[in-house]
Amino acid sequence: MIPNPSNANAVVVVGGGFAGLTTALALSHCQPRPPIVLIEPRQRFVFLPLLYELLSGELQAWEVAPPYHSLLSQRGIALLEDRVDSIDTKAKTVTTSSGLKLNYAQLVLSTGSTPTDFDIPGVRKHALMFHHLNDVDVLRQRIKELQLRRNPRQDLVIVGAGPTGVELACKLADLLEGAAQLHLIELGERVLPSAKAFNQEQAERALSERGVHVHLLTQVRAISTDQVELLSKQKEPAISSAITHSGLVWTAGTRPVIPALSPDFVLTEARLPIDSCLQVIGLSDVLGLGDATYNKDHSWPPTAQVALQQGELAARNVMALRTSSPLQPFEFKDFGEMLSLGVGEASITGMGFTLAGPLAFQIRRGAYLTKLPGLSLGLRSGGAWLLGH
Repeated sequence: MIPNPSNANAVVVVGGGFAGLTTALALSHCQPRPPIVLIEPRQRFVFLPLLYELLSGELQAWEVAPPYHSLLSQRGIALLEDRVDSIDTKAKTVTTSSGLKLNYAQLVLSTGSTPTDFDIPGVRKHALMFHHLNDVDVLRQRIKELQLRRNPRQDLVIVGAGPTGVELACKLADLLEGAAQLHLIELGERVLPSAKAFNQEQAERALSERGVHVHLLTQVRAISTDQVELLSKQKEPAISSAITHSGLVWTAGTRPVIPALSPDFVLTEARLPIDSCLQVIGLSDVLGLGDATYNKDHSWPPTAQVALQQGELAARNVMALRTSSPLQPFEFKDFGEMLSLGVGEASITGMGFTLAGPLAFQIRRGAYLTKLPGLSLGLRSGGAWLLGH
């Protein structure tokens, strides 16, 4: 379905991640259904929490990264495979990279984030990433190369011991089966600094059991083709060192992605300031969701769980705007925290219980599969799992 640029009554959703896609799908169920346009440059929706299972072959591409056209089929949602470059909030138009200009009645910005290098030399040129679908293929190829060489003196380095770094380190350790030494570099005092205590403890245990070398209070100073320069702050004075690597994966942080806004708009900490109802402050017909937003009273975690809940509320509040009804505030319901800790293992904290091991992995996987956008896809994926693919 090709969107009509002159339709000034449309709801335009920018970004098809968890929050944006959930908003568009929820709007498609509203009566009367408004004209809906979803603008997303990628052809596939990527279920980021399950990228690790795609890397290990525990899940298939159609489960983790279904095409948008299959998710939106017969939903009454116009999909535009494009990127928004600029937004004129006075004229209420968005302009895309291809030069298309669309009008909107309400705008939902869920543009997400992208990896940031913190201006550290060599990151962009020499580091691998784990943020997009293509990154899985690149890393899978690197694993094959390391397995073929099978030199115990090979070192694979992961920078950043947040959830992505920790989950990736455990999965890679199982996949490599000793073909390389794994190093996990973290600037903080512990891995998973924001995680719940049980999951943090289980992660530390899993890393230790797999022989992952964890370097805490350690800063990356520069990266070259085969070397990473480090500064350890565990003792005073700080000690410089280097690791010769056969691959380095960067998971150390992200930055928000926000199109240019005019007339001049002031961001807060490089993000869109939003109120409790997810409205962008100063723009009554614009909602902001997910990683690219800032709320002065709440620091919601940048997780799929938050994004899904925000998307559901955004749809209701868009319809409230269209009928001049009161908007509802966002109230995050924390249903717990789940981590993959290697092939066939996981850790879960939440809903009044803690669990680790193979059963936790099955529960985590099943829980995520039920959250896959589109009920038919979730049922197909669940069936494939039960039947062993």
